[in-house]
Amino acid sequence: MGFFDDAVNDAVPGGSLAKPIAIAIGALLLKNMFSGKSEPAPAPAPSQSLPPMGGQDGGGLLGGLGDLVSKFQKAGHGSAVDSWIGSGQNQPIQPGQLGSALGQTTISDLARQAGVSEQELLNGLAQALPGVIDRLTPGGRLPTAAELTAR
Repeated sequence: MGFFDDAVNDAVPGGSLAKPIAIAIGALLLKNMFSGKSEPAPAPAPSQSLPPMGGQDGGGLLGGLGDLVSKFQKAGHGSAVDSWIGSGQNQPIQPGQLGSALGQTTISDLARQAGVSEQELLNGLAQALPGVIDRLTPGGRLPTAAELTAR
């Protein structure tokens, strides 16, 4: 999964939290691939493509990325996530906004998996997630399954 690894390595700041935040981002984006469960795929925005990748149920990186984008849009942070996908400058997101978009259960689970406190997780994700999403969406749009597998 070189494309994902490159995106995370480029976006996650160094230091003692780099590995836990990378673990959390991986769990967040790839959860459907490993859980054996999948939520229904979100409806893509008109200019975006969301073909399934990583499993017959729409899981994998592309499904996780689409699910994450949908959560931010539903939580009222569509303009921020659109800036991460688009080709312009990435808008920041505050840790509290991130927490409300992802939900307490997800934050608790990710913090436990990463071995950090919930606040450390939220701070790290708020700093790194815009860059990771930006790098996973070349060309200012969600990638197609073919584009992801070609990397």
